[in-house]
Amino acid sequence: MRDLKAVGKKFVHVMYPRKSSALLRDWDLWGPLMLCVSLALMLQGGSADSKDDGGPQFAEVFVIIWFGAVVITLNSKLLGGTISFFQSLCVLGYCVMPLTVAMLVCRLVLLAGAGTISFIIRLIVVGSMFGWSTLASTAFLADSQPPNRKALVVYPIFLFYFVISWMILTFTPQ
Repeated sequence: MRDLKAVGKKFVHVMYPRKSSALLRDWDLWGPLMLCVSLALMLQGGSADSKDDGGPQFAEVFVIIWFGAVVITLNSKLLGGTISFFQSLCVLGYCVMPLTVAMLVCRLVLLAGAGTISFIIRLIVVGSMFGWSTLASTAFLADSQPPNRKALVVYPIFLFYFVISWMILTFTPQ
């Protein structure tokens, strides 16, 4: 029960990002694992570019999220960041939560039908959640960097969440 409360507190910190080290103090990977698995399951079996079952498979989404988080963490460490490896993975993983919510909303919008209005609604939802994820993660990670290297850390974070957002936006159910 103690771990569930800690995960819940970290979700609240991502929902209301503020310059705080509470998310970094006690890192865990349970919340990011739950978010990654749920996002991968919701993206399972969707295809935007091909006629067969060529959508992102569970393992592809899982690997993109974890490999991307590891690359961003290594970049942060190589640029002189003071945050630990697992603290960075924890923050990046928890900040996928807005995009997981965006995927849930997009699934519900697609149940109502696919069309121009549906795409515009999905674009607005995914765009806003992309911004939320990026801002939340940079609020926690940017302070651990030297002042002259913050942009070098923020840009890969931007690309990481952009790729995930693109997979969500181009999702179409089979």
